[in-house]
Amino acid sequence: MNDKPHDFEAYDIFRSDRFVNDPYSYFDYLREQSPVLREPHQGIFMVTGYDEAIEIYNDPGRFSSCMSTTGPMMGCPIPLEGHENEDISELIEEYRDKTPFSDQITTMDPPEHTKHRALLMRLITPVRLKQNEDYMQELAERQIDTFISRGECEFMDAYAQPFAVFAISDLLGVPPEDREQFRKKLLRQEEERGGAGIGGVDEVEVEHSPLAWLYDTFSAFIEDRRRNPTGDILSGLAAATFPDGSEPDPLDVARIASNLFAAGQETTVRLLSYAFQVVGERHDIQQRLREDRSLIPNFVEECLRIEGPVKGDFRLAKRPTQVGGVDIPAGAFLFIANSAANRDPRMFENPGEFQMDRKDARLHVAFSRGNHACPGAPLARAEAVISLNRMFDRTSDIRISEKVHGPPGARRYSYLPTFILRGLTHLNLEFDPLSGSSV
Repeated sequence: MNDKPHDFEAYDIFRSDRFVNDPYSYFDYLREQSPVLREPHQGIFMVTGYDEAIEIYNDPGRFSSCMSTTGPMMGCPIPLEGHENEDISELIEEYRDKTPFSDQITTMDPPEHTKHRALLMRLITPVRLKQNEDYMQELAERQIDTFISRGECEFMDAYAQPFAVFAISDLLGVPPEDREQFRKKLLRQEEERGGAGIGGVDEVEVEHSPLAWLYDTFSAFIEDRRRNPTGDILSGLAAATFPDGSEPDPLDVARIASNLFAAGQETTVRLLSYAFQVVGERHDIQQRLREDRSLIPNFVEECLRIEGPVKGDFRLAKRPTQVGGVDIPAGAFLFIANSAANRDPRMFENPGEFQMDRKDARLHVAFSRGNHACPGAPLARAEAVISLNRMFDRTSDIRISEKVHGPPGARRYSYLPTFILRGLTHLNLEFDPLSGSSV
């Protein structure tokens, strides 16, 4: 984009589709002025600097996550006006249950967050992750079998979406006979929402779908296993307690599982699609990865750095403070732009350049940081590494479909119309199956 300063100032990134295809030029423009800058349309402090992002993520004492997924965009029930010079911690707690998604771990602050996070981490143990990786190896082969003989596919529908849903279903112990139902339900609700979801350019109703269905389903699983433990993963989940030994309500456990399920499959789909977009676009990179598979893990980290699946998160200042030398009044919303922090030239050399052997790629904040760092990060990384290896095993070449996306130098890609998520809406690939790969 060759925008002039007035172009950036004229458009509201939270209400306009102007920067859906390319948010990075907008973030670069902001950072050039200041790594913390108040945008003129919503009065939100845009945090585009890496150090500043880390500082905020690591300080829940100054910054609340109470409206992390929506910010003020869907309305704020907390009466913030007139409290700019005060500590509003008690005010936040008074109105917390009226804020959007207040029952989700992503919006909780300590000590409630600490308690629920401990419960969540009992689901993601090293032993469980290793078992899940073994399952994913078989799952990848089985999913590739469904399209490999055609020599082409719409990758997200044929592979990324079902693979991500089945992988997280296995991690959480969803019975195999129920996993296809999970996938169909989520697909149907995605179609009903038109693929927008929270953070869409258009106004959307703040609702829990598909979380409401997941809450009900996981609650039923937990209640059944408490009555009739079978020794399976769900039984272990049903028996899990808070750190103080108290037993959570079935709904508390269901909310934890549902949040992990919904977030895990959505962000993984975007990571997989970008990784394979790079593989299809950059034949030089594809060849290096095929010849030296040990490069794949760092390749995945560079994918996360340069095109992470989450553009950013909101925080609410609890009291008057400063970040990056900028005064922040109490009650001000900040948008921590992960996508911008990951391209901060003060942290990453030549940040807009994809470097698959970048030594500091893993320092990205694509999975956030601090107490809200994504607990499913090891799962997402494993899914990407396994998927790339298995597709390389089954093909000799992977290409972007020119009939769908256009020729090199004139590609046509569409992206999710949301200020929270970053990702393709579809990705069409062509490939040459290796002999014996067809079914």
